[in-house]
Amino acid sequence: MQKKFSLAAGVLALTVALVGCGSAAETAPAASNDAAAPAATTTEAAPAADTADAGAAGYEVATVRWADWGEDYHTGFPDQAAAEAGITVTWDTILNSDWADKKAVLLAGGDLPDAFMGSICFSESDILTNQGSFIAIDDYIDEYMPNFKAIIDSDPTMKALATSADGHIYGLPSKKPCRPIVANQMFINKQWLDNLGLSVPTTYKEFEDVLQAFKDNDANGNGDPNDEIPFGQGYADSVMFFCLPFGTTIGADGTYMMAIQNGQPVYLPVTDGYKEGLKWMNECYAKGLIDPELFTEDSSMRDAKLMSETPIVGAAPGWTADSTFGANSGQYVALPALAGPDGQQYISSDPEHWNYSRYEFVVTSSCENPGPLLAWADKFYTEDASIQNFYGSFGVAIEKDEAAGTYTVLAPKDGNSADTFAWISSLRDFGPKYVADGFNSKVTYAAENGDASKLALDTELSKYAKEAYPNVSYTPDQLSTLATLFTDLDAYVTANQATWVTEGGIDDQWDNYKQTLEAMGYNDFIAIQQDAYNTYQSNK
Repeated sequence: MQKKFSLAAGVLALTVALVGCGSAAETAPAASNDAAAPAATTTEAAPAADTADAGAAGYEVATVRWADWGEDYHTGFPDQAAAEAGITVTWDTILNSDWADKKAVLLAGGDLPDAFMGSICFSESDILTNQGSFIAIDDYIDEYMPNFKAIIDSDPTMKALATSADGHIYGLPSKKPCRPIVANQMFINKQWLDNLGLSVPTTYKEFEDVLQAFKDNDANGNGDPNDEIPFGQGYADSVMFFCLPFGTTIGADGTYMMAIQNGQPVYLPVTDGYKEGLKWMNECYAKGLIDPELFTEDSSMRDAKLMSETPIVGAAPGWTADSTFGANSGQYVALPALAGPDGQQYISSDPEHWNYSRYEFVVTSSCENPGPLLAWADKFYTEDASIQNFYGSFGVAIEKDEAAGTYTVLAPKDGNSADTFAWISSLRDFGPKYVADGFNSKVTYAAENGDASKLALDTELSKYAKEAYPNVSYTPDQLSTLATLFTDLDAYVTANQATWVTEGGIDDQWDNYKQTLEAMGYNDFIAIQQDAYNTYQSNK
């Protein structure tokens, strides 16, 4: 998961004289960057010597981090931008492992910082059901946020993402740099194909034939003809990815298994493509082409198979080959988008959930003077800001060729992986940012980098992307209904899915299955999705 912050120009000379919000004057010493640093730390931004003074407005901004990577994530661009805007920012860094308990206390007690940075902090449900704790920022945009205003005036997707179901803007969205169109994808063991004299399959039937060859022969060449698992569980929904040639284009988490087909929202588990895909998967399962433990193994069992000393898994879905198969990744290549029975090719693509996000910066009701704070956040909406907030500051993680307008991501330091170094050096996945279409072509990498690898894979497969169900906004009532309704529907779908893959029977049970879903509230569920989709479209 990787993200960065984009800042844009915003406000200025007046902010020095304005009264700040919250309790930023009460700051604690900077936290240590080593592993012994406390779970939650508070650090004051170090202003540039000649751009801020003692009269600068002070704000407290909280953010949640996946791990304790120190405080360098904000000491580059975010703090420098604060100094340029004439404000000081005190950072409250909270570990995700501590956040659930702390969030409940904060929302219940009302002792909130001035703002929260990062979409990991609050879900839409948190914000819309606690509207007394957050402010709508609509009235501040024209005066304090010229960059953000220009973006939502020109980019309908960013405008729709910014706008909640009630028509107000409570949080700032982002569009991240260096992100692919293709999400997770299928990988296949090329070494096994070479061992057996086979070509990479291009259709679903060819794929089945290859899996059969993996099963019938000693594909990994270790002398044991029975240890190969032709298709195994990966790091994505293995059922929906196996059935992709039938149109099961599942999106990212939070999409309720929704897709867009023929311009309309559909729930994939009731589509004909889903049914036919499961029928085919059952046929392959009966032939021994699919791991018999697909529905029963835990993550440790999955990992042991994917990363065994001698590869034993022929194909599985994941983000990249190295993140899926570890040290064995050199044997695997991306599987092409397989042609299905209708001749079409499908990939998993959901850019509005993978590459865009909502609520990356929210201002709380504790903030007495939101304008200057939002002017600082507006600075995040430039390309220079976005790339720095995704990898790290210029001179540390990025070099910019000013004449060419291009960027080079530098090799990571201190023995860290590229991904870890980006999290150490920047806000990464979290916070406001925005890059225009085509930005990725401006970026090169000085060393091995997972983002570079994924973008290279994206160049071939992205042309098969279909329209995905967008990142819609729901009303509080809709969210409350969905919380119960989808849980029940999904449990029923999941149970039937496992039965139909391992035992068959989908043709005989399909009509009763759909009738049962209707009795469980499916019609209400799909009506909510249609309404949310209509609202999203109207907000563009």
